[in-house]
Amino acid sequence: MDGIQKRKKNRCKYIWIAFGLLAVILLTLVLAVGIGAMQIGFGESLRILWLKLTGNALGDVKANAIAVVWEIRLPRVLCGFFVGMGLAVAGAVFQSLLGNPLADPYTLGVSTGAAFGATLAILLNILFALSLSTSTFAFSFAFLTLIIVLFIAKRSGGYTTNSLIIAGIIIGAIMSAGISFIKMTAGEDVSAIVFWIMGSLVSRQWSDVLLVMPVVLIAATIAYAFANDLNIMTLGDDVAQSLGVNTERIRLLYLITGSCLTAACVSVSGVIGFVGLIVPHLLRMWLTADNRVLIPLAGLLGGLLLMLADNATRLLSSGEIPVGVLTTLLGGPFFLFVFSKQPRRQL
Repeated sequence: MDGIQKRKKNRCKYIWIAFGLLAVILLTLVLAVGIGAMQIGFGESLRILWLKLTGNALGDVKANAIAVVWEIRLPRVLCGFFVGMGLAVAGAVFQSLLGNPLADPYTLGVSTGAAFGATLAILLNILFALSLSTSTFAFSFAFLTLIIVLFIAKRSGGYTTNSLIIAGIIIGAIMSAGISFIKMTAGEDVSAIVFWIMGSLVSRQWSDVLLVMPVVLIAATIAYAFANDLNIMTLGDDVAQSLGVNTERIRLLYLITGSCLTAACVSVSGVIGFVGLIVPHLLRMWLTADNRVLIPLAGLLGGLLLMLADNATRLLSSGEIPVGVLTTLLGGPFFLFVFSKQPRRQL
């Protein structure tokens, strides 16, 4: 009976944490769309969002305020939330799937493949005055990288943790060399490539939101739906198979799901580090390793943290700092501090 009561108590605690995160996220969103070079009050920002969402007449609201909130700031804020959500969920998935709490969305080299595709699109646009979609190229090359990694892993002993990580390292190194070659070829125009690789949400549009939002929501829902099987797989393949889990199918499902999340996020924002590593790792240490709780909470917290980080980059200086630089500068030392404080038995 005590065990049942404890589970009920924990469930209520997790639900309250989720609602608290949702409330903070909504508050942050409204504040973020009003802060910037053009200051818009909280009430006016909330009114613009409400009238736009309900389709009511905007009345005496200034046209420039509407444009700033709805067309410029809101797409960027939403991209920040969904990118942070996707990276955090992907990190939770890969950490459980690979049995390594220090894994992240970039472990399998998918992000490097996406970066290679984006830099190739930028180079072709520069050299031949084309208008190729950076996001489309990044997404396509991310999936090409995943296919190659899965093929190599399958040929070298199946989808085991070691074979997947080694294949990801190999392909990632090749793609990184390709990026370096493209940067050298770009010459004086290399700054555009470097800025994208650093990770940034500058000038995001509704088209970017429509690319990342459905992928993240669908993939995160799939990851949550099979979270119980993922929990069982953390006990080992032999135990999972004895309990009726098709380990090869579930592993492939989560590899594709996590890679979809990573590909969609990187194609929109570039490479943003540490969100997918820190968020699920801290939640696993502080709350629970149960993926039925970890996956949704990691998504909410990851989205909130990246929203806050991106808003900070807009306000720190007139020339914006790429948000990927800020997350690495702050997240790296913080993670090292937390990591060094944990007893060995928890790692």
